[in-house]
Amino acid sequence: MPNHAPQNLTLATTGASGSLFLKHLLLAVQRDARVQTVNFIASDSALRVMAEELGLRGRSNLVGQILGRASGKSARKIQQQANADIGANIASGSYPSDAMVVIPCSMGTLARIANGIASQLIERAADVCLKEKRQLVLCVRETPLNKIQIRNLYRAADAGATIFPLIPAFYFRPTSLDAMAREFAYRVLAHIGLPQPDAYRWKG
Repeated sequence: MPNHAPQNLTLATTGASGSLFLKHLLLAVQRDARVQTVNFIASDSALRVMAEELGLRGRSNLVGQILGRASGKSARKIQQQANADIGANIASGSYPSDAMVVIPCSMGTLARIANGIASQLIERAADVCLKEKRQLVLCVRETPLNKIQIRNLYRAADAGATIFPLIPAFYFRPTSLDAMAREFAYRVLAHIGLPQPDAYRWKG
Protein backbone atom coordinates (compact mmCIF):
# COMPACT_ATOMS: atom_id res chain seq x y z
CA MET A 1 0.00 0.00 0.00
CA PRO A 2 1.37 3.47 -0.87
CA ASN A 3 2.24 6.07 1.77
CA HIS A 4 -0.45 8.47 0.50
CA ALA A 5 -3.90 8.07 -0.97
CA PRO A 6 -3.75 8.28 -4.77
CA GLN A 7 -5.54 11.33 -6.18
CA ASN A 8 -5.21 10.64 -9.90
CA LEU A 9 -6.32 7.20 -11.09
CA THR A 10 -6.45 5.43 -14.42
CA LEU A 11 -9.27 2.90 -14.65
CA ALA A 12 -9.62 0.55 -17.62
CA THR A 13 -12.06 -2.20 -18.50
CA THR A 14 -11.68 -4.92 -21.11
CA GLY A 15 -13.62 -7.75 -22.70
CA ALA A 16 -13.79 -10.22 -19.82
CA SER A 17 -16.99 -10.91 -17.90
CA GLY A 18 -17.46 -8.93 -14.68
CA SER A 19 -18.77 -5.47 -15.55
CA LEU A 20 -20.62 -5.32 -12.23
CA PHE A 21 -17.26 -5.14 -10.43
CA LEU A 22 -16.25 -2.21 -12.62
CA LYS A 23 -19.54 -0.45 -11.82
CA HIS A 24 -18.96 -0.64 -8.07
CA LEU A 25 -15.36 0.51 -8.41
CA LEU A 26 -16.55 3.55 -10.36
CA LEU A 27 -19.25 4.27 -7.78
CA ALA A 28 -16.70 4.10 -4.97
CA VAL A 29 -14.11 6.39 -6.57
CA GLN A 30 -16.85 8.81 -7.53
CA ARG A 31 -17.87 9.14 -3.87
CA ASP A 32 -14.31 9.23 -2.52
CA ALA A 33 -13.25 12.85 -1.98
CA ARG A 34 -9.58 11.82 -1.92
CA VAL A 35 -9.76 10.96 -5.61
CA GLN A 36 -9.57 14.09 -7.76
CA THR A 37 -9.30 12.67 -11.29
CA VAL A 38 -10.15 9.35 -12.93
CA ASN A 39 -9.21 8.63 -16.54
CA PHE A 40 -11.51 5.86 -17.72
CA ILE A 41 -10.90 3.68 -20.81
CA ALA A 42 -13.09 0.91 -22.23
CA SER A 43 -11.89 -1.41 -24.98
CA ASP A 44 -14.15 -2.32 -27.91
CA SER A 45 -14.63 -5.79 -26.45
CA ALA A 46 -15.55 -4.26 -23.08
CA LEU A 47 -18.32 -2.25 -24.74
CA ARG A 48 -19.94 -5.46 -25.95
CA VAL A 49 -19.65 -7.13 -22.54
CA MET A 50 -21.04 -4.07 -20.74
CA ALA A 51 -23.95 -3.92 -23.17
CA GLU A 52 -24.87 -7.51 -22.26
CA GLU A 53 -24.17 -7.38 -18.53
CA LEU A 54 -25.16 -3.82 -17.62
CA GLY A 55 -27.63 -3.04 -20.40
CA LEU A 56 -25.58 -0.19 -21.88
CA ARG A 57 -26.19 1.09 -25.38
CA GLY A 58 -23.69 2.93 -27.56
CA ARG A 59 -20.31 4.45 -26.76
CA SER A 60 -21.41 7.89 -25.61
CA ASN A 61 -21.80 8.89 -21.94
CA LEU A 62 -20.55 5.53 -20.70
CA VAL A 63 -19.92 6.85 -17.19
CA GLY A 64 -23.43 8.29 -16.97
CA GLN A 65 -24.91 5.04 -18.24
CA ILE A 66 -22.96 2.96 -15.74
CA LEU A 67 -23.56 5.18 -12.73
CA GLY A 68 -27.13 6.20 -13.59
CA ARG A 69 -28.69 8.54 -11.05
CA ALA A 70 -25.49 8.49 -9.01
CA SER A 71 -23.51 10.24 -11.75
CA GLY A 72 -24.34 13.92 -11.10
CA LYS A 73 -21.75 16.68 -10.87
CA SER A 74 -19.14 14.64 -9.01
CA ALA A 75 -18.90 12.24 -11.95
CA ARG A 76 -17.16 15.01 -13.88
CA LYS A 77 -13.94 13.89 -12.27
CA ILE A 78 -14.30 10.65 -14.28
CA GLN A 79 -13.03 11.47 -17.77
CA GLN A 80 -13.65 8.98 -20.56
CA GLN A 81 -10.70 8.37 -22.88
CA ALA A 82 -10.80 6.65 -26.29
CA ASN A 83 -8.77 3.45 -26.40
CA ALA A 84 -7.56 4.36 -29.88
CA ASP A 85 -6.14 7.70 -28.66
CA ILE A 86 -2.53 6.73 -28.17
CA GLY A 87 -1.70 10.42 -27.69
CA ALA A 88 -3.93 10.87 -24.62
CA ASN A 89 -2.51 12.33 -21.40
CA ILE A 90 -2.08 8.95 -19.69
CA ALA A 91 0.08 7.69 -22.60
CA SER A 92 2.95 9.81 -21.26
CA GLY A 93 5.10 9.22 -18.21
CA SER A 94 5.09 12.97 -17.59
CA TYR A 95 1.37 12.82 -16.74
CA PRO A 96 1.00 12.37 -12.95
CA SER A 97 -1.18 9.29 -12.70
CA ASP A 98 -0.77 7.64 -9.28
CA ALA A 99 -2.12 4.17 -10.05
CA MET A 100 -3.96 2.12 -12.67
CA VAL A 101 -6.54 -0.64 -12.28
CA VAL A 102 -7.73 -2.88 -15.13
CA ILE A 103 -11.06 -4.45 -14.11
CA PRO A 104 -11.89 -6.90 -15.45
CA CYS A 105 -8.67 -7.69 -17.30
CA SER A 106 -9.00 -10.12 -20.20
CA MET A 107 -6.29 -12.62 -21.05
CA GLY A 108 -5.68 -10.79 -24.33
CA THR A 109 -5.06 -7.52 -22.50
CA LEU A 110 -2.84 -9.33 -20.00
CA ALA A 111 -0.82 -10.85 -22.87
CA ARG A 112 -0.24 -7.48 -24.50
CA ILE A 113 0.75 -5.82 -21.21
CA ALA A 114 3.04 -8.69 -20.21
CA ASN A 115 4.82 -8.63 -23.57
CA GLY A 116 5.07 -4.86 -24.04
CA ILE A 117 2.64 -4.62 -26.97
CA ALA A 118 1.19 -1.13 -26.53
CA SER A 119 -0.76 -0.35 -29.70
CA GLN A 120 -3.87 0.82 -27.80
CA LEU A 121 -4.24 3.28 -24.93
CA ILE A 122 -5.03 0.70 -22.24
CA GLU A 123 -1.83 -1.22 -22.86
CA ARG A 124 0.22 1.96 -23.31
CA ALA A 125 -1.04 3.42 -20.03
CA ALA A 126 -0.19 0.13 -18.30
CA ASP A 127 3.25 0.16 -19.92
CA VAL A 128 3.80 3.69 -18.58
CA CYS A 129 2.88 2.53 -15.05
CA LEU A 130 5.42 -0.26 -15.24
CA LYS A 131 8.25 1.89 -16.58
CA GLU A 132 7.55 4.68 -14.07
CA LYS A 133 7.27 2.19 -11.15
CA ARG A 134 3.64 3.12 -10.45
CA GLN A 135 0.97 0.79 -9.16
CA LEU A 136 -0.67 -1.39 -11.82
CA VAL A 137 -3.43 -3.74 -10.65
CA LEU A 138 -4.73 -6.36 -13.08
CA CYS A 139 -8.05 -7.92 -12.04
CA VAL A 140 -7.77 -10.90 -14.33
CA ARG A 141 -10.77 -13.06 -15.18
CA GLU A 142 -10.47 -16.49 -16.82
CA THR A 143 -10.81 -20.17 -15.94
CA PRO A 144 -9.23 -22.60 -16.49
CA LEU A 145 -5.84 -21.09 -17.27
CA ASN A 146 -3.57 -22.48 -19.96
CA LYS A 147 0.22 -22.44 -19.78
CA ILE A 148 0.53 -19.35 -22.00
CA GLN A 149 -1.75 -17.39 -19.65
CA ILE A 150 0.11 -18.59 -16.57
CA ARG A 151 3.41 -17.49 -18.13
CA ASN A 152 1.92 -14.09 -18.94
CA LEU A 153 0.69 -13.71 -15.37
CA TYR A 154 4.23 -14.33 -14.17
CA ARG A 155 5.72 -11.93 -16.72
CA ALA A 156 3.34 -9.14 -15.71
CA ALA A 157 3.99 -9.73 -12.00
CA ASP A 158 7.74 -9.90 -12.58
CA ALA A 159 7.56 -6.54 -14.37
CA GLY A 160 5.88 -4.95 -11.36
CA ALA A 161 2.13 -5.46 -11.81
CA THR A 162 -0.11 -6.76 -9.04
CA ILE A 163 -2.19 -9.74 -10.15
CA PHE A 164 -5.53 -9.37 -8.38
CA PRO A 165 -7.79 -12.17 -9.72
CA LEU A 166 -11.46 -11.35 -9.92
CA ILE A 167 -12.39 -13.76 -7.13
CA PRO A 168 -15.07 -12.44 -4.76
CA ALA A 169 -15.24 -13.24 -1.05
CA PHE A 170 -18.08 -15.17 0.56
CA TYR A 171 -17.07 -15.21 4.23
CA PHE A 172 -19.02 -12.02 4.92
CA ARG A 173 -22.16 -13.72 3.52
CA PRO A 174 -23.13 -11.28 0.75
CA THR A 175 -26.88 -11.01 0.29
CA SER A 176 -26.74 -9.96 -3.38
CA LEU A 177 -24.47 -9.82 -6.41
CA ASP A 178 -24.12 -6.07 -5.83
CA ALA A 179 -22.89 -6.62 -2.27
CA MET A 180 -20.36 -9.18 -3.48
CA ALA A 181 -19.08 -6.93 -6.29
CA ARG A 182 -18.95 -3.87 -4.02
CA GLU A 183 -16.82 -5.66 -1.42
CA PHE A 184 -14.38 -6.82 -4.10
CA ALA A 185 -14.09 -3.25 -5.39
CA TYR A 186 -13.36 -2.11 -1.83
CA ARG A 187 -10.55 -4.68 -1.55
CA VAL A 188 -8.97 -3.36 -4.74
CA LEU A 189 -9.19 0.23 -3.51
CA ALA A 190 -7.71 -0.67 -0.13
CA HIS A 191 -4.79 -2.29 -1.94
CA ILE A 192 -3.92 0.94 -3.76
CA GLY A 193 -4.25 3.10 -0.63
CA LEU A 194 -7.94 4.04 -0.68
CA PRO A 195 -9.61 1.99 2.12
CA GLN A 196 -13.36 2.51 2.25
CA PRO A 197 -15.08 3.25 5.59
CA ASP A 198 -17.96 0.79 5.04
CA ALA A 199 -15.81 -2.13 3.88
CA TYR A 200 -16.19 -5.42 5.73
CA ARG A 201 -13.49 -6.07 8.34
CA TRP A 202 -12.84 -9.62 9.52
CA LYS A 203 -12.87 -9.71 13.33
CA GLY A 204 -11.87 -13.30 13.92
